[in-house]
Amino acid sequence: MGEHPSPGPAVAAGAEAERIEELGPEADERPPVAPEDHWKVLFDQCDPGNTGYISSGKFRSLLESHSSKLDPHKREVLLALADSHADGQICYQDFVNLVSALGPLLLGGACPGVMSNKRSNSFRQAILQGNRRLCSKALLEEKGLNLSQRLIRHVAYETLPREIDRKWYYDSYTCCPPPWFMITVTLLEVAFFLYNGVSLDQFVLQVTHPRYLQNALVYHPQLRAQAWRYLTYIFMHAGIEHLGLNVVLQLLVGVPLEMVHGATRIGLVYVAGVVAGSLAVSVADMTAPVVGSSGGVYALVSAHLANIVMNWSGMKCQFKLLRMGVALICMSMEFGRAVWLRFHPSAYPPCPHPSFVAHLGGVAVGITLGVVVLRNYEQRLQDQSLWWIFVAMYTIFVLFAVFWNIFAYTLLDLKLPPPP
Repeated sequence: MGEHPSPGPAVAAGAEAERIEELGPEADERPPVAPEDHWKVLFDQCDPGNTGYISSGKFRSLLESHSSKLDPHKREVLLALADSHADGQICYQDFVNLVSALGPLLLGGACPGVMSNKRSNSFRQAILQGNRRLCSKALLEEKGLNLSQRLIRHVAYETLPREIDRKWYYDSYTCCPPPWFMITVTLLEVAFFLYNGVSLDQFVLQVTHPRYLQNALVYHPQLRAQAWRYLTYIFMHAGIEHLGLNVVLQLLVGVPLEMVHGATRIGLVYVAGVVAGSLAVSVADMTAPVVGSSGGVYALVSAHLANIVMNWSGMKCQFKLLRMGVALICMSMEFGRAVWLRFHPSAYPPCPHPSFVAHLGGVAVGITLGVVVLRNYEQRLQDQSLWWIFVAMYTIFVLFAVFWNIFAYTLLDLKLPPPP
């Protein structure tokens, strides 16, 4: 089992058909043939009686004749769609929808991605035009699945709102590599916490220890010139209660999301939330330090919950309301703890306890950039206009915060408390 295929060619957001590009002249310099004309010639060869229909068996033979060049997952789905016609007959339009996924192979041309297991526009067309009940039946009614297969099916229904995407994910996921990003980050956070707990001899509310904020990983606005602190603060947690809630949300939400969307996308959302968290504190809570991974965690969780809400009718996971309720309760408890701690008398005045504003920065990233990343499963984000809008917004915020860190403290004549 392995990680799902990396994001493939861009696909249309809806079910509208895309026109098939015409291929260039062949090597013998014959004039190009429109794909539609080629499909008609091919269809007529399979329909010598000019009935307007061909049998599913003939289409199966056509697929099998190109099986060595076709990805097995693609062949499996197309065969299932061909066999789904109750009367065993395929009309010309259905034939075009299905066979267009094989176009470059049948035309003798080459097309990037055809030899791989990534979905093309025409392949998605073929599935959309086929019998969608196949996807649902294949996943929900299949018996005799082992534990890993049931887990993959469960993850598909937990994170993806479309039956087509669930079917593709279930068929193509092999768990190689595993969801290493979230697991690695979580193990590092636990390791740093245990090390601090032993060295400080304190595990509950470590942040109240006089030496806690002296750690070189904590982000302090006073030390904002040390750029690594904008990221490394995620390895410092205020106490076991802080770490516990973040780890629970990270593993329960982050790992399934990474299994579906991959380490690159999930890592992008997580790191963007972390950076936004520390920068937001520099802008909105300029005297407080920051610790904990809540910025990244809240970016993932808020993006996931927003996708569930926007695709409520399509999400088939059990106990949707209960799961959302548990996630919101955990987030509220963790956020409430952060607010209480921020205004609790500091153990090292005049430096206050860590800020809670990083949570809000993570949420802002999740419901903007994160929603686009998680919604566009198996699509190239670079081809999505909304993606570029949110990337531009995030970039503008980062640049604003950077200039704010450089100039605002001096212009406002703000007297920052010295770091502990």
